[in-house]
Amino acid sequence: MTREWRLLDTGLRSAAENMALDRTLLESAQAGGINTLRFLRFKPSALIGFHQSAGQELHLEYCREHGIDVSRRITGGGALYCDEGQIGWELFLDRRTFDTADMLAIAGKVCGMAVQGLRRLGIDAAFRPRNDIEVAGRKIGGTGGAFDGEALLYQGTVLVDFDIERMLKVLRIPQEKLSDKAIASARERITTLNELAGDTITIAAVQEALTGAFADGFGVTWRAQQLTADEQGLFARYRQEMDSQAWVYETDRPRLDVATVSAVRKTSGGLVRVMLLVDRPRERIKQAFITGDFFVNPKRTIVDLEAALRDSAYERLADIVDGFFATHPAQMLLLTPADIRAVIEEALAQEDRAAS
Repeated sequence: MTREWRLLDTGLRSAAENMALDRTLLESAQAGGINTLRFLRFKPSALIGFHQSAGQELHLEYCREHGIDVSRRITGGGALYCDEGQIGWELFLDRRTFDTADMLAIAGKVCGMAVQGLRRLGIDAAFRPRNDIEVAGRKIGGTGGAFDGEALLYQGTVLVDFDIERMLKVLRIPQEKLSDKAIASARERITTLNELAGDTITIAAVQEALTGAFADGFGVTWRAQQLTADEQGLFARYRQEMDSQAWVYETDRPRLDVATVSAVRKTSGGLVRVMLLVDRPRERIKQAFITGDFFVNPKRTIVDLEAALRDSAYERLADIVDGFFATHPAQMLLLTPADIRAVIEEALAQEDRAAS
């Protein structure tokens, strides 16, 4: 008998509502709930990753002036601008659905299904490792996934349209990426359904094509359903929590321009940004702030590491970081403890040069 999974279409919603639904459905999956495919869309929204700081990543004043929702995701990753021009899809699955815990392998399988869905629409899509979907070398969708306990959340988008100017006004993009040449290059690397097919492909058609492709890929049938009574209760609670300033700014950090020393490095597991407040005479790290677009689970791992580094001697850095991860095992995809230690060491090297 073919397995039956749940299909949800939650429509166009605010950032807080979409984040609350993510948390609700992931918690339901952890408790043994039915595997679910969800389609979602956003009102204009700026989303930061769980480990990022809104003040570092977003032009908050612009967001306030233009009515752009700001929220923090329950997963890692980088800052995003989302609006009605994108169709989101999410899979909430028991992690045993796959015969591997290798997220790169899972990305290949899931993105392969999404590619087949777009090909049903006449779009010559392909998977570009590690997690993009492209057409003729141009990105038409991004994806990402994370484990949380016994559940897996895998997310993706399809670009129906894309407003690069609005995105640049929302996100704090490094200055070197804001030149006319860089913006033109970004446009050349991205494509949309509207560019490829005009307005001939509807949102409903995209969702139908992806639903069919995921059904074939997983060997399941879909039943359109709503939230259960328990999920509705969770959603009401989380929507209130995630619509609060406390949630959005829980991982807030001082802006880099007020840091004593800092370093940024692109690693295989994502961007890692370290800012250190230091006591020069005593050669001690008074406080460490670690942010970035990486994925780490349990989510409080980085907060606990920052606590372990507080008021620590420079010379004890390696022992503290290595000892911390030896006693706090974490899932970090391609990020390693050595990566984190190296970025902290790079910041301290700048401190050495400043002090000399």
